[in-house]
Amino acid sequence: MMIKSSSIAKILRYCSVFRSIQRFESSTTTSFPPESPASPITQQLPLIVSRQIEYPHIRYPPLQAWLETLGQKRDEKLGLVDLHPSIWQTSPRLDILYENIEWQKTYKKIDWAYTPPHHEYPNMRTKPWPQKGTGRARHKSRFGPQWKGGYKVNGPKGPTSFFYVLPKEKRIEGLCTALTVKLHQNDVHIVDSLDLPTHQPTYLQELAEDRFWGPSILFVDDTDIMPHNIMFATAKTEGFTLMPVYGLNVHSMIKHTTLVLTIRALNKIEKKLLHALHSYDTQKDQPAAPDEP
Repeated sequence: MMIKSSSIAKILRYCSVFRSIQRFESSTTTSFPPESPASPITQQLPLIVSRQIEYPHIRYPPLQAWLETLGQKRDEKLGLVDLHPSIWQTSPRLDILYENIEWQKTYKKIDWAYTPPHHEYPNMRTKPWPQKGTGRARHKSRFGPQWKGGYKVNGPKGPTSFFYVLPKEKRIEGLCTALTVKLHQNDVHIVDSLDLPTHQPTYLQELAEDRFWGPSILFVDDTDIMPHNIMFATAKTEGFTLMPVYGLNVHSMIKHTTLVLTIRALNKIEKKLLHALHSYDTQKDQPAAPDEP
């Protein structure tokens, strides 16, 4: 049987194309190795730290902040923490902030000025000069108010205390305003704990310098029993202060550049402030008891 030359040419062309396709498939399969199974994660880090927020806001969703650690100098984020908007997203009242600061600076002040009245001065049995014959004014004693060194009329009778109590609403609003301002200025950092790998002050100083925390830092924990390493590190470092939650105040937050809170301190602060914001102060403000059937 005779085959035409054109048919032979077509057959040869098809064979060459088929061989080139095979070579391409073999090259692609050999150059790309098969995918290996995913390796397990050595460190399980939560993306979002679950926190049960009481009294959720009816309008604003919770804010989120990074959760950090003091165990290493490198700024590693451990996850995200939800923050209550009623505390961390309030309208900043600078007048309330000023009243809180002035109250904290004034309520401990005592005026010790004291001037004795006339009956506490020594009694002079003789007059400074005779009653008549000298041409001078008549005087009974040299301790009168018109004399130098004499008693003062209606003078200060110390000690005088300037103690007063700021209303609870203003104190709560001052704390919320200070926390809101600090958070939106990126001066609030939340850490898992205050545990340090060493007690050397240089470690904490370099950590604060690498993370741009500023010259003064206020560390707040839920208790006044702090870890030993951070106690020794802050004791020899000027500007670093340790404070429990029950001592947190507006003046200290404004005085320090950065506020560092532990996750336990954050939970306690929000719990106490939310309870104060949603509680009744006086008996007359409380709702009436239901009538008994």
